[in-house]
Amino acid sequence: MQNEYEIKKEMCEIGKRVYNRGMVAANDGNFSVKLNDNEFLCTPTGVSKGFMTPEYICKVDAEGNLLQANKGFRPSSEIKMHMRVYKERPDVKSVVHAHPLYATTFAICGKPLTEAIMPEAVIALGLVPVARYGTPSTMEIPDAVSEYLQQVDAVLLENHGALAYSDTLLNAYHKMESLEFYAQLLYQSHMIGTPQHFTKEQMDKLYDIRRNMGLPGKHPATNNTVAKAAATNSTADADLVASITKKVMEQLGM
Repeated sequence: MQNEYEIKKEMCEIGKRVYNRGMVAANDGNFSVKLNDNEFLCTPTGVSKGFMTPEYICKVDAEGNLLQANKGFRPSSEIKMHMRVYKERPDVKSVVHAHPLYATTFAICGKPLTEAIMPEAVIALGLVPVARYGTPSTMEIPDAVSEYLQQVDAVLLENHGALAYSDTLLNAYHKMESLEFYAQLLYQSHMIGTPQHFTKEQMDKLYDIRRNMGLPGKHPATNNTVAKAAATNSTADADLVASITKKVMEQLGM
């Protein structure tokens, strides 16, 4: 089990990966790790995530209030968004927010990532909806993200970026990396021609793989209605949306 200092070192390493892959610019992005029910480590505001060292990392409580920070550092202004995820998803131990280029392009255009075009994306992510725009550092973003927390493990933030969360910091980062790769493939395939979508039968097999692997988190593989809608890229009627929010299903029909 990692001690607190080791977790801080890992956060700095993930910061380098996020920065070096161009998922953030300048001082953008933030991520956090849950230590226990009332202690969370988070990246500071106003610093590049690619050049952090352990003493940069702050500690907050479950309300986002500062518990500990070295002089000159204070928690990310987006900590409210992180705390909402932890509050509504007790299984989540880490949250990563970044501005990956292709995924953020889809977010700016209000387009969800719901086209089933690649096995790895289907198994790992399922689909990535767009949470409505909210003013940074306000409760508008947590409220928007809250609509999707019980269905998926990654969302696009309209005109803002992307959010991924999982049972470890590394897994949350990997979801962000997979999200961006999926977005890039989808963008480029549309530039070349018309992407070939999986059939319902193919989707069922991929979702069976996901279930058999016993992967943690929330995923549409547990909801056959969502699987069908994602596979066919069609608009679901009112009877099919009982187990998921209306907005998600509207996005699936785009």
